[in-house]
This record gives sequence, C-alpha cells and structure tokens, in this order.
Amino acid sequence: MDIQRKLKRLSDLIRYFILVSTTAAGSGHPTSSLSATDLMVGLMFGGTFRFDTDHPEHPNNDRLIFSKGHASPLFYALWAAAGKLTETELISLRQFGSPLEGHPTPAFRYVEAATGSLGQGLSVGVGIALNAKYIDKLPYRTFVLLGDSEMSEGSQWESMQIAAHYQLDNLIGIIDVNRLGQRGQTMYGHDLTAYEKRVSAFGWETFRIDGHSMPDILYAYQRALNVRGKPVMIIAKTLKGKGVSFLEDRNGWHGKALKKEELDQALEIMGEVDRSVRGDIPNPEDRNPERVSPQDIKDPFYEADQPVSTRKAYGNALKRIFTGFPDMVVLDAEVSNSTDSEIFKEAFPKRFFEMYLAEQNMIGAALGFSSRGKIPFVSTFGAFMTRALDQIRMSRYSDANIKFCGSHAGVSIGEDGPSQMGLEDLSMFRAILDSVVLYPSDAVSTEKLVQNAAGHQGIVYIRTSRNATPILYSPAEDFPIGGSKVLKKSENDQVAVVTAGITLYEALDAYEELRKDGIFIRVIDLYSVKPPDRLTLKEAAEAAKILITVEDHFAEGGLGEAVKSVLSDQSVPVYSLSVHKVPRSGKPNELLDFEEISKKAIIEKIRSLL
Repeated sequence: MDIQRKLKRLSDLIRYFILVSTTAAGSGHPTSSLSATDLMVGLMFGGTFRFDTDHPEHPNNDRLIFSKGHASPLFYALWAAAGKLTETELISLRQFGSPLEGHPTPAFRYVEAATGSLGQGLSVGVGIALNAKYIDKLPYRTFVLLGDSEMSEGSQWESMQIAAHYQLDNLIGIIDVNRLGQRGQTMYGHDLTAYEKRVSAFGWETFRIDGHSMPDILYAYQRALNVRGKPVMIIAKTLKGKGVSFLEDRNGWHGKALKKEELDQALEIMGEVDRSVRGDIPNPEDRNPERVSPQDIKDPFYEADQPVSTRKAYGNALKRIFTGFPDMVVLDAEVSNSTDSEIFKEAFPKRFFEMYLAEQNMIGAALGFSSRGKIPFVSTFGAFMTRALDQIRMSRYSDANIKFCGSHAGVSIGEDGPSQMGLEDLSMFRAILDSVVLYPSDAVSTEKLVQNAAGHQGIVYIRTSRNATPILYSPAEDFPIGGSKVLKKSENDQVAVVTAGITLYEALDAYEELRKDGIFIRVIDLYSVKPPDRLTLKEAAEAAKILITVEDHFAEGGLGEAVKSVLSDQSVPVYSLSVHKVPRSGKPNELLDFEEISKKAIIEKIRSLL
C-alpha cells in the first residue's frame, strides 16, 4: 500500500478513536487531539520514529513526550493504532482504575513522564536528550509535542536556551499551532513567523509547515534528522478539531467531549473508517549503554576538632559515593560554589551539568534523567526550590527518583537577608506524597544521609546549612531514613527538646546551661523529618513532662508540625519555637535570638514552663 494512503487511513482511524473514547468517557480534549493527529501519525508511522513496541524499556528507543498532555486521547489512540491497545481498553479512557488517565502518567507503560501541567515536557525532553548524548552516548532521539498556549510558559524558554547551549541535535520539538486556547485565541494565533523568530533567536533550527499536509510533515522530520549541532523545532499550522467540519477552528470546544448525537454526526462527516488498519514502527538499533559496576564506598573522615558546614559535606559526599552509585548525575543552578556540588564537578566533570539560573528547567531535566534510570542530585538554595514546586510535584506523579539538596536554609545564613533564606522548604517537600525529608546537623550525618538518599528509590530532600558546625558523630554511626539520634538523656529529664540542623547546637548549649541548675533535658536530633522516628518521639513524650521543638524554619509545615502529628494521641504538651517574624539582615546569632530559636530562647522557654 502507498505510504501516503496508509497514513491517511491511520489518521482517520485515530480521529475515530479520539472521538469515540472521549464521548464514552464523557470528558476529555478531543479537539486538541484532532489538531495534532496528522503530525503524530507522520512521526510514529512515517518511518522517523524508531521504537521496539514490545519492549518500551529498550535503552535505544526514541522517546515521545506529550508536553501538551491534554491531548492524551491522541497519545492513547496512537498506541491503539500500533496494536498495543484494544478498542475495549481504549474505551476505558478516564475511568477509575484505567491506566489511560485524563493526562498521561506512567500508569500507561508507553508514557515517559507525567504531563499535563503545561510548560514542563520540553524540560523533561532536555534531560532525556542530555542523557542520550553525554551519558549513555546512544543515537536515540527525543520528540516533544508542544501546544501553542504553553509557549507562554517561562519554563519553555529556560529549556530552549539550555538545549541550544548543550547542542542537543537529538531533541526535536513540534509546536501544534492550532490558534485556539482554552478560552479563545492564543497570543499569536496562526502567526507562525512570530514563533519562528522567538525560537530561532534561542539557537534552534526551525521549520514551518502545514500540519495537515503529510508530505510537508514527512519532509520536515527527514530534514530534522539531518540537523547537526542544534535542536530542531517544527512549527506547524493546524486547525483545532481538524477532520470534523463543525469543530474545525471553532472556539468554545476546548475540553468538551461530543455528546452521542454529536458523535454520530461527526462520524457521518468523516465517512468510512478502516478499523483494521494498523501502523508499523521500525525497531531501533540494538545498542546499550556501557554499564559500570558499583564499588565499595569508604566511610567519611573528618577531624573531630574541625567544624565543617553541612553544605560542604554534601559536596564531599557526592564525590565519595559516586563509585558506589555510578548512575549518578549532578545538576546545579549556577550556585555550585555555594551548594558545594562543585566538589563533584571537579572530580567528575562529565557527570555534572550546569543548568544556570533556571530552576524549573533543572528539575524537569532531572526528571528526564530519572526516566532513563539515572540518579540525579539537584542542588540550589533551599529558597529557590520554591520556584519549581510545580515541577517537583509533577515529578512525583512520574515516579521520579530524584534527590534534591537545598542549601542556605533558615535565618542562620545571616546578612544576605530574607530573599536568600530557605524557610518554606521543609513544608514544601513534606507535602510531596511519599517523599523523604532529611535535615542533617553535622558533616558526618550529612555524608551518611546523602549516601542513604542515593540508595533510596524516590524523592528525597536534603536540607543543608551555610555555616560550619562542629562534628558530633563518629564515622562509624549510621543514619537510617526514619531514624533520629538522642544526644542527651537521663532518668530525670523534665523536658524533651526535638530539633535538627543549626538549632541542635543551640539545644546542646542550652542543655549545658540548664544542667548547672539541676534541670535535665533530653535532646533529640530528628534528622529524618519525614518519615519521623515515631518510637523515639513517643518514648520521649512518655518520659518527659513537656516537649519542645526548635527549628530554623517557619512553623507551618515544619519540624514542629511533623512532631505534633506523631504525638497527636499523647497527653504531653508540645511547644514549638520557630521562625515567626519577618527576617532581616544580621549576624546569625542575632537572627537566632531575634526569632527566639537560640540557646537563650530555649532556656527561657523551659524555665517559664517549669
């Protein structure tokens, strides 16, 4: 059969699948799916896309990301046309328990990453393309379908500048310029030149095409594969609702499924559809990346009398554990000399990626690396992690294995002032489902927790501090996730103080001061804020009359609330000392006093309660 005729029949079939499945679901985005149908049929079944359909995990498969996640009915219909979904399975779209969710998630085995929060798919594609070019050194390509509305998102342009910087000629974006957004015309409508000027200004090769002309589509992909030294963007003029005359280029149909009578009318307009035709996808090269076997990791070593910042220990740990976790990559947002990830960069420059001041793209790219089996460590100031909360929460829905490190936490950073102080970060990461949140106090615990984070499958946040702190622990000690350390304890404890990080040292100083007056307090290093050490906390609540939490973080969502959630069924009163005033510039000790989380504040609180 002539390839053009077959692709036309496949496009008709996929449009049929889109309409029938969304009507059965009673919801979805059929018109947004119809506009990109010809583009995706040409890609998947026109000879460009290479994929072992029986083995989606094959390391050299091309990768397809629907950044335009609301076009999921098209995505599923493509795989039905490839013979990987039955019509019955397709009709389960959006039903509870179906892997065919309203926006793509890895519940469906052909999805690379969860999408649907617009403006993120290209960043994920950047990470996958970086992995192919610089880590695995494999020839697979990454294709990203983009919507014209999402081109207003700043994260898109973060992605585009970094893709050009790293010369990702294995990354191909396709903008479906269908003119209409959710509530009307997009910013540039059908002005393809406006998109081309902006994209090309960021260093991409661009091709403008008619997104419904199969010869144009196939030729554009052929040309894209021959570009060297820069990424490619295909900018396609399309019609929303293409293939159904009463839907084509009509406002007001976004996110609306056809009713039964409207579906019947649409199918009559489309005419006869060959429901037996199936598309062929050529297999990729059978190539695999080189694998390095893990080696034993030595324990960290620090001089007991030499204070070291936990951020410095983070960098040391990355370098130390790499041989044991050879799938690691490290990304930083142009602050590696502050987060100290530059220690890893100097030792293993080919595994380090400078992502510049673009935190949203950095985390999206980390998700791309994670999807290809790497262990990305991502670092920046804890305060700046908040910019990328959307990317962080979406990475959870992709089952990501990402390790985040936020440095410069709390008011204890001092003179830089509130713009640089991470004070919401514990709350933010605690809210991520199944996340682990770690807050080490000294260099040894930091190193051990970084190592344990690398071995943990899932999202881990590590909070590090700016200033050097004394060594508290022996290198022989372990710090399991979900644990804690009881540093001071007696049979006469009247108060238990639960803390972590910088304020642990304030609590230890308070202990020494109070002990002189015969007041004994239990001091607990709750380095694992999530999950917390429930057993140790409950034991402390039973032994002491009062429990106090101390943290260099806002009260909402922080360590104190983590402790209160554990002890909600206990009778012991729990008091929290936390940052509760608008911070300002000053010396660290001045700010700890100002926020009433210092040794002085702890002592005063305990004396007032007793």
